[in-house]
Amino acid sequence: MREIEANKKAWGLLAKNHYDYYKELLSQRSSVLNSIVEKELGDVSGKSIIHLHCNTGADTISLARKGALVTGSDLAPENIFYARKLADELKIKNIDFIESDTTVLNRTHNKKYDMVFASEGILHCFPNLNKLAESIQHVLKDQGTLFLYDYHPFYFAIDEDKLKYNKLEIRYPYFNKEPEYCEHIGGYASESKKADNYWWMYTISDIINPLVKAGLSIESFKEFDRIGWDLGNMVKDEGGNYYYPFFDKKIPFMFCLKARLQH
Repeated sequence: MREIEANKKAWGLLAKNHYDYYKELLSQRSSVLNSIVEKELGDVSGKSIIHLHCNTGADTISLARKGALVTGSDLAPENIFYARKLADELKIKNIDFIESDTTVLNRTHNKKYDMVFASEGILHCFPNLNKLAESIQHVLKDQGTLFLYDYHPFYFAIDEDKLKYNKLEIRYPYFNKEPEYCEHIGGYASESKKADNYWWMYTISDIINPLVKAGLSIESFKEFDRIGWDLGNMVKDEGGNYYYPFFDKKIPFMFCLKARLQH
């Protein structure tokens, strides 16, 4: 698919910057997981986990340091190269990485895991979440769990540039299925780079229904009025997340979903 190939190339451009950024952080502390993820995740010691869209492996390494046996998967070969390099330099042994398109894991990867872990920014990478759900189902053991922490679709629909001025406006149609095009990529861990890339809108039902169809039982769905970085004029809370005082407890930014596979 043209858009997926463009994204693969664009993400590869950021790999070295992400590696440099997270190597410094992981040399200073054991985990870079968001504080909400830390709280919701629970004890993963001894569990086998596959981390989808692992980027350059920072969260994957954080999970391994918690005692999990982790495999990171990513589409971009540059991300996998630097993820392996980062894990090796930090002397992480209970970890592995595979280069793979997540939507075809049900055809290319036959190992089963106790948990599928996915966080910030995975869902908007897929034009069809049914294929993602099928891959999740394929790699989970019976009674295995999905842990998904991602952007709330309500936040995705609004104009984030207006929030800093205490204005709430819809910019992206909630039910739109056509890809949104961007000509630059980058941000929190890299300077902006010119590169064609695409993302897809999704709704709450787009998230839940494919998982149910694939045999997963939703155990919890929590929403949060915080986000992991400053979008502009935000206030940092004691957990390291950010919020707008004007919109405090008014709009959701993130959600956490937990589900279990029932064969």
